[in-house]
Amino acid sequence: MTSARTSALATLRGTIERIEMQGGAHALQRAALGHAEADAVLQGGLAKGAVHEVFCEGGRQSAAATGFVAGLAARLAPRRPLVWVRQDFSERETGALSMSGLAELGLDPRRLVTVRAPDVENALRTAADALACDAVGAVVLEVWGETRQLDLVASRKLTLAAQDADVTGLLLRIAATPIPSTAETRWVVRAGPSPPASSWQGWGAPLFDAELVRNRHGPLGRWIMEWKCDECLFSEPRAADSQPVAATPAHRPHQARTRLQDVFKRSAG
Repeated sequence: MTSARTSALATLRGTIERIEMQGGAHALQRAALGHAEADAVLQGGLAKGAVHEVFCEGGRQSAAATGFVAGLAARLAPRRPLVWVRQDFSERETGALSMSGLAELGLDPRRLVTVRAPDVENALRTAADALACDAVGAVVLEVWGETRQLDLVASRKLTLAAQDADVTGLLLRIAATPIPSTAETRWVVRAGPSPPASSWQGWGAPLFDAELVRNRHGPLGRWIMEWKCDECLFSEPRAADSQPVAATPAHRPHQARTRLQDVFKRSAG
């Protein structure tokens, strides 16, 4: 038994080495995120036809990680179908994906296919099947908590399926600890501080505290990344606007001030 395990381990290591060597063949197929520093570290952007992992610390950061993954998917496959596979437990803990929320982020819900899997085994099988379909742009596999099924062997299978069909896999791990894998990159995502840009706005732009903790072809880094919903790209956070969004009309400044005062009075009342 010990000899068989040693042989299986040697075979697995050899396969992983071959995957590492083949990584250069996919280096030219990259999707720029839009954030200059992150794209420079990633040698042009996120590699396509590979698997990328996104982790978050517990359920309280799950919304930020979900939004970050949605942004990555929008950059990787802007006009192709996206398959989102969710473990049942994950949906019970965080609720269903909001189609209106994804639309506000700039992701077209009409090209999104969601699959609910009863357990991790079925989620893995479904994600592998989806990655094998070259008509798909990207596949998100969302799993909650620690699980022994997502080991190095499962990671290798997902990576091989992604490379064979040239479909990108995004593995969203909520409340889990990173373990060795064949992923191209690994991120730890937290919600970034997002104050309103002006006093009459209820919230600011989506900001992510994104830490790159694994990069097979370059250095690591950590950035505050703003997601621009209209342009569907990440960027450096912009400074708070010091001027109103719309300038006061020069030919009727008194009317503009009066109307603004009326609006604030009605909202205060």
